[in-house]
Amino acid sequence: MKQNFLLLLSCLLIFGAQAQVTFKLTSVPANTPATATIYLAGSFNNWSPGNAAHALTRNTDGTYQITLPAGTGTIEYKFTRGTWATVETNAANGSVANRSYTFGAGTLVSHTVLNWQDLGGGNPGCQTTAVQPNVRVMSTSFAIPQLGRTRRVWLYLPEGYLANPTSRYPVLYMHDGQNVFDACTSFSGEWGVDETLKQLQQQGLDATGCIVVAIDNGGGQRLNEYSPWNNPQYGGGQGDQYVDFLVQTLKPYIDTNYRTLTGREYTGIAGSSMGGLISTYAALKYPSVFSKVGVFSPAFWFAEQPLFQYVQQHPANPDTKFYFVSGTTESQTMVPLMQAMRDALQSGGVPAANLSYNPRPDGQHAEWFWKREFAAAYQWLFAPAGPTAAKGGRPALAFSAYPNPARNALTVQLPEPVKDAKLEILDSTGRLVLKGKVRAGQPVDVSRLAKGAYFLRLTAGKQVGTQALIKE
Repeated sequence: MKQNFLLLLSCLLIFGAQAQVTFKLTSVPANTPATATIYLAGSFNNWSPGNAAHALTRNTDGTYQITLPAGTGTIEYKFTRGTWATVETNAANGSVANRSYTFGAGTLVSHTVLNWQDLGGGNPGCQTTAVQPNVRVMSTSFAIPQLGRTRRVWLYLPEGYLANPTSRYPVLYMHDGQNVFDACTSFSGEWGVDETLKQLQQQGLDATGCIVVAIDNGGGQRLNEYSPWNNPQYGGGQGDQYVDFLVQTLKPYIDTNYRTLTGREYTGIAGSSMGGLISTYAALKYPSVFSKVGVFSPAFWFAEQPLFQYVQQHPANPDTKFYFVSGTTESQTMVPLMQAMRDALQSGGVPAANLSYNPRPDGQHAEWFWKREFAAAYQWLFAPAGPTAAKGGRPALAFSAYPNPARNALTVQLPEPVKDAKLEILDSTGRLVLKGKVRAGQPVDVSRLAKGAYFLRLTAGKQVGTQALIKE
C-alpha cells in the first residue's frame, strides 16, 4: 500500500512539473496602441522579440495571455511589442530584470507591464555601466552591404591604448552588441566585458589587453543573421552574408583604422546562444581568419543536421581554440550537442588541448551566467600565444599586415626586436605566388597579383604568423 502511494505521489509530481503554463497580462500601459501585438520572448525561444509562435492573445476584457507547452526546468522571459526597442520597462522607464518561471510552480502566472521602452520618454531610470573612454559607439549605422542594412557597432580599447601609440592588440569580435557593455542598451542584462577586461589588466592577469568589437543584433533579423541555414519554424539562412560582412567589411575597417594584430593567431570571435552557433560557423568557414572561438550556451539545435554535416565537410584548422561553456540544465539538448560538437571537432583534427569543455551545474541561459564565465573563457583563449600544431610547434608571430583588402601595396609591421621576416603569399590552391624578405614597416608590392583570396605567412626565426589576404 505504501509503495502504491509513493508511486502515485511520484507520478503526480512528474505530471505537475511537466504541466502547461499560462502567462497572463492583467494590465498594460494606457498608451499601449490598440493594434499592438504583445509577445513573450525568453530563453525558450532564443530571446526572439517578435516570434509569431509566441504572440499573446488579447481577451475581450483587455487582458492578454499565452500558454506554453509542458516543460521542465526554469525559463527566463520578458514581454515586448515585437522588437527590443519596444520591450517592457519599469515605472521610471528603466530596464527590468528577466522574469523567471520554474515548471511545476503553477499553471497560471499573472503579470503587469508598467511601461514600454519606446513610449516612456527615454530611459531615465537606467544608469549606464559602460566604462569611458574605453567604450565608444564606433558607428550608429555601419553599413552591411552583404545584407543591405546598417547596424550599430561598439568598440572597446584596452587600458594604455591611447598612451602607447606604437602598441598593437589582439581583437575579439562579439555578437549581440547591445548586451556586451551596457545594461541600458541590453535586452536581458549585460556581460560587463569592459569592466572584466579592465580588471584583468589592472590585476596583471592580461599583459597586453584586447580590442573588442561588438555588433548589435538586428532585432527581428537576429535569428536570420545568426544561422546560415533556415529553420522551418524560426527562420535563419542569412548567416553566410553576416559572416562575410564580419570578414570582408568590418575586419578590414578595424584593421585599417585601429592598431590591431591582424593575424589569425590574434583574432577571436565569441557569442552566446545563436551567437555561439554563428561563432562556430565563422571559424569553420574562415579558418585563416579566426583562431579563438568563445561558444557560450550554443543553440546548435537550431540547425543541428546541416551544422554537423558542415563540420564534417569543413574540418576546423587544428590551431583553432574552442571554449565551450553552458549550464547542464539549460535544455535537454544543450550539453549533448555541445559535447557532440567538441567530439566532432576533435575527430576532424583539432587536438584536445585546443578544446575546453565546461558544463556548469548552476549555469542558466542568461547574461549573468555568461558574464560570470567570460573572464575564464577570455584568459584561456587569449593566453600568451604558444606553439602551434601546424608548423612544428613554432610560437605565433605578433605582426600586422594592412590594408586588407590590398590593391597595390601591403605594409607589414613586426614586433620588437624582430627586424625582418620571410614573407610567403599562397593562392587558394596552395601555390606559392610571392615570396621574399620584408623589413618592419616596409611596403610590399602586390600590384601584380590577380584579384582574389590569398594566404599570407610570415616567418621570423622560430615564430610564424598567418592571415587571410584579399587582393583588390
